[in-house]
Order: sequence, then structure tokens, then C-alpha cells
Amino acid sequence: MTVHNASQLPPRAEEISRLIKERLDDVRSTGGTRETVTLEWGSQPLHVEVIDLPLTDVYYNPETHRIRAQRGHDPELDAELEAEPYGEAGQRYLGELLRALPSDPGKPDPAFETLKKDLEEFGQNDPGLVTHHGVLVNGNTRAAALRAIRATSIRVGVLPASFTSRDVSAVELALQLRKDNKRDYSYINRLLAMEEQAALGHTPMQIAKEFRVQEKTYHQERWILSTIRELIDRSTTPEGAKLRLVDFEFDQEKLKELERLYKKISSAEPDEAELIKEMRLAGILLDFSKTDVRHIDQNFVKQQYLAETLPPALRDLAGGSAPAEVAIPGLGISVSAASSRVAEARALNDRIIQSLAARKGTVQVSEERKTEVEAVLSGAKAAFDTAIDRAGRDARIRKRKQLAPARLAEASAFIDQTTDELVKARTSHSLDEEAFDDALVQLRRSLTKLARQAGRVPGEPGDGVAWLLSAVTAEGGRP
Repeated sequence: MTVHNASQLPPRAEEISRLIKERLDDVRSTGGTRETVTLEWGSQPLHVEVIDLPLTDVYYNPETHRIRAQRGHDPELDAELEAEPYGEAGQRYLGELLRALPSDPGKPDPAFETLKKDLEEFGQNDPGLVTHHGVLVNGNTRAAALRAIRATSIRVGVLPASFTSRDVSAVELALQLRKDNKRDYSYINRLLAMEEQAALGHTPMQIAKEFRVQEKTYHQERWILSTIRELIDRSTTPEGAKLRLVDFEFDQEKLKELERLYKKISSAEPDEAELIKEMRLAGILLDFSKTDVRHIDQNFVKQQYLAETLPPALRDLAGGSAPAEVAIPGLGISVSAASSRVAEARALNDRIIQSLAARKGTVQVSEERKTEVEAVLSGAKAAFDTAIDRAGRDARIRKRKQLAPARLAEASAFIDQTTDELVKARTSHSLDEEAFDDALVQLRRSLTKLARQAGRVPGEPGDGVAWLLSAVTAEGGRP
């Protein structure tokens, strides 16, 4: 989604600007305390005066970060908004998105209903913020709620006329990121706001500080947004449907775990990292839980659990082996292509995401296509379900096999620590010899029980087990 030209002004910009100037003059000429809004701006706080404006003379901000991702909910209306950001249709669409649930713009937001009731009962407590041309910088949702309860005016602070579009965007972002803000940005809108700040030339360190995150988190979020955008591009169907940014709103933690795993193994095993990435993304989009998606790991791809469970129609979608090398146009050199397994995983994921786009999108599809889409999604869901279940069971078995050795290694570490503590206690003459002796007797009992079980393991005992059996026998025990 592209953002409209920030220099475009509302159709009644000059008229509204004159009204705002008159209201500001009235406020300044009136005696008494004037209401102001204080903004953090540069090294000095900025105090802007508050006035009452008719709701008919303010516009929703087409560039507000609050609903940036949600604009793609209806591509046709978004196109109208792009062409005429302050036109009737575009402004109406913005109002609908401000009232909607961020994660599913087709549904009303309960938080918006709460805001309406609060405004009806108590009125407007905090003023919004507008430019000199009547474009709301802060308070877009409040304006929508005030209109919904048929209020006629809104209290707003007025930004200086000298503020550029970049200044306006920075002010809105600073206000929305304040910890006392009542309604946080949705996850995807935060990612978009970070992207916008990078486009304005801000460094990763500056952006991380502004969003109150570590710099490594900023880089993680940029990777996630890039991955989402790539998936959206790949999801485009012949009918023109494609996934939307809001389709990833609930996947924050899953995507973060994917990024961490991908970065961990990509330098040593790039093909394996790509395989895991494609399969995990498919699992995420098929709406598997976070704990289920975790089973799509290195062992999952090595054991090829999914290959055994896919229906025939979803196998070998890459159309044979991938080329060994890919030429880079204009440079006259070639680089290694993705392996055939990676190509097949990408092709499978493309089939899944394009089917999801066809199901979720607003583009009309034929009944035959609907049947095909449901067959793909149900087949993929069942295959992943079976594969993840098998991977989970095998993981639990591996964990059980590793549990006893891990506990013994932990016990060895405690004994080493005990040795150090014993030396210190003897040096300071603080050892409770009777308690120490009792503990050693308990240790002998425990080792005897361990030897009894270790002796039942089939096959020739290793050096460690042989030592344990010999030690217990020498002490008069019976392994």
C-alpha cells in the first residue's frame, strides 16, 4: 500500500484555516487561563492552544499510523482514498476503519463502543490535535466516536502553521507511543511506523529509542515486516486477490520465534533455514498454535514428516528439480539456486497462501475455484496436523531419553560444588560432620538404586555403568 501525497490539502483548507485563526484570536483576546496542550518537540516543550472546532470542519488523517495496515481491508475503497484522501468516500472509509476491530476490520471494535459511552456520559476529557488546515493529527478515533453520538464539535490543540508534513507525522508518532496512551497501535501498525521512520532517514538506534525497544528488536521487526510483504506479494491469485497486512495481526510471537530460529541456523545451514521458514510460515497461516508451530524445526525437515503426509495433489509442486545455478542479469555471473526441497517448499507455501487469499479476499471467484481452494486448505491442514503430531511425539520420546543423562550431569555439577563447599567449611572449621556423614549415607542409597536400574539395561555395560556396578558391589551393595 502506498501513502498519498502528503502535500495534498483538504478541499476547504483555506476556509478552515481562516476559521481556526479567528478562533485562536478569540481565545488569545479573552481574559483568564487559556487551555493548552504540551508536546515534546526538540529540546523544548511546545505549548499549543486549544479551541473548539465544528466536527464538520475537521478531517480524518489519511496518513494516521493507527489504521495504516487496515486500509488494505477493502482494496476498492482504499484506491478511492488514495486518489481523493479528503473526498467523501475516502473520509467515510477512514471513519469505518477507526470504528472497526484492528485485527478484523469487518467487525466492530468493543473498545470503540466503550469510548462512545464514555464520551456520552463524561464528555471529551482530552483535546485532540489538528493542523492549521483542519486535519486531525491526534484524536481521529475520538472524532469518529463524537460523530457517532451526534456531537457537533471537538476540542483540539492547533499545531503551528510552520509545521511540515514530516513534523506532523513525527508528532503523531510521539503522541501514540507515549505510555499513557489509552489505545496502543496494533502490531502491524507499529511495524509500519518503524518502516516509515527508517524511510525518513532515522537510524536504527534512533528508531529503537523512540519505540522504547532494543536495537536488535528493531532489526527483528524489520525482518518480520519484510517477510510479511514478501508473502503478500506471493499470495496474489489469478483473480487478483491477495493477503492483507491485517491477516498477520495475531502472529506476532510466532513470527518472532521464527526470526530467532532462522537467524540462528541460516549462516551455517541456509537451505535448512529456508525450509524451516517456508514450512513454519505455512503452519502459521494455517492457524496452528504457537506450541504446534515450534515442532516445525530442524528435526522436522530432516525427518521429512510432511512429505509422508501430503496428499498427492500437493506433492512435487516445484515441477522437478531446481536449477543448480541462477544467472544474475547484467553481471555475467551465477550463484547457487535454492535446492529442490526449498523450491518445493516455496511452491507448496505459495499454493497455500494463494488459496487463503482467494478464500479471504473480496474478489469474486467461481464455485469450481472455491471447491479447489477448500480442497487445498483442508488437505494441507490435515497433512500439517499429522506431521506436527508425529514430530511432537518423537520430540517427547527424545526428551525422555535425554532426561536421565541430563539429571545425572546436573547431580555431578552439584557434587563438584559440594567439594568446593567442603574445602571452605574445613578451612573455617564450620563443617557439621554428623550432617555431612548422614548425607553421604543417603548418597550411597541413591547410587545403589541407580546401579540396580542401570544394571538392567540390555547389552554390554559401558565404562560408566561398569564403574557404578563395581563401586556399589565393593561397598557391599547388590546392584
